[in-house]
Order: sequence, then C-alpha cells, then structure tokens
Amino acid sequence: MKIEELSQKNSAISEHAKKKFEELQKNLKISFHNKNLLYNAFTHSSYVNEHRRKGFEDNERLEFLGDAVLELTVSKFLFLMFPKMTEGELTKLRAAIVCEPSLVTFANELSFGHYVLLGKGEELTGGRERPALLADCFEAFIGALYLDQGLETVVAFLEKVVFPKVELGTFSHVVDFKSQLQEMIQQANSGVLAYEIIKEQGPAHNRTFISRVTLNGETLGEGNGKSKKEAEQKAAQTAMRALKEQFPKG
Repeated sequence: MKIEELSQKNSAISEHAKKKFEELQKNLKISFHNKNLLYNAFTHSSYVNEHRRKGFEDNERLEFLGDAVLELTVSKFLFLMFPKMTEGELTKLRAAIVCEPSLVTFANELSFGHYVLLGKGEELTGGRERPALLADCFEAFIGALYLDQGLETVVAFLEKVVFPKVELGTFSHVVDFKSQLQEMIQQANSGVLAYEIIKEQGPAHNRTFISRVTLNGETLGEGNGKSKKEAEQKAAQTAMRALKEQFPKG
C-alpha cells in the first residue's frame, strides 16, 4: 500500500477529533504534512470495528514500523553514547528503553491516551489507560512521524522525550557503570577510584542516598538513588559522562 493510499483511509474522523490532534501537534511542536498519518497512529482497532463503512485503518501496521525505527534510533544513540559498552550491555540497555513499561511512561508524559480513537466498549472498560494500548500508540506515532518527515525528525523528537532520560540515568539499574568506569581508569593508568556516601535524606521508608566517586582524591561525579548501590552507579555514570566530555576521543 502506498503512503498516498494510506493517507485517505482515516479522512472521515470528526471535526472535534481533528481539533484535538491540532492541540497535540501544538504541544509537541510538530506539524504533520500528512495529517491522516497522525490520525492513523492513534486509531485503535476497536474504533475501526465500529466504523467499518468509513474506511478506517487501525494503527497496528504503523506500530510494526515504529518498533523497527525505535530499535534503530535507540541503538545508534547508545552505540555513540557508550563507546565502552559491550554488545551484551548495549542490548540489555536498549531492551530496558524500548520495553512496554518504558514506552507507557513516554506515552503518559505526552498525554497520548487522551488522543486515542477508541470504540465505545473499549472506552467504557478503561482502554485509554491500558499499558499495551499506550505502548502500541507510542510506537505507531514513531512510525507515522518517520513516514511523514523522515529519520532526522524522529531523532529530534527522541532527543526531547527519550534520550535525556538515558543520560540522567533512568535506566542505570540495567548497566554496570562502576565496572565501565573502573576499566576506563585502568586503561588510562590514572589511579585509584573511591566511592563514599556523602549524604542520606528522607524518612527511613523512603531513603535517598547521595554518592561521590573520586579519583586520587579528586571528585569525578555524584549521583543519588534509593539505595547505596544505585547512588554509586549513578555517580559512576556521571563521572563517565564528564570524562567523555573532557576527552571526547578517549
């Protein structure tokens, strides 16, 4: 099916829905050239089942495409961001970023559930908040954006929504940054790393720890977490990022 043919499939949505999608584009600071691709990305199969005569198509094909585009763009970002990571570590981190719970978080932060076109039955049973539906919608949106404006626009979108979370350590629980930092320091013969918890805050049931990592007594980075281990991992990640900026070719 050609994109031109796809663009005609969902042209019969209500004016009210079209206004909502104008609002979404304004919020995202993205203007689709082919609005029907955007509508298609948010069309659930339950809505199609109730509007068969109007030629609607659900978002499952766009979801398929978006999944592949996400894999590629996230893979490239991680490959360049973490030059010391092994193939296994990169795979594990990518899986944490593109898994359903993460995609649901991204979709919720963008209020995607508010814009999904649902059938009445799905609406009444809380489909708008269903994790699988939201994750699929995010992937379908990526697929639609790719078809409409290409890979560079997708990357620009992910640089606002997804990549900053990686840089801030949201997914650090699946990566051993301490080992990577240790390897980096050993290769450079730079000295001895040391970690210390410099602060604890919050009530006992919701404690936050702040860790500092030093090299020969000089601070390389700090990080916080709900456990001492998590705080140390984030401190190591901060240190690696700082070293990368200081020695970009290292």
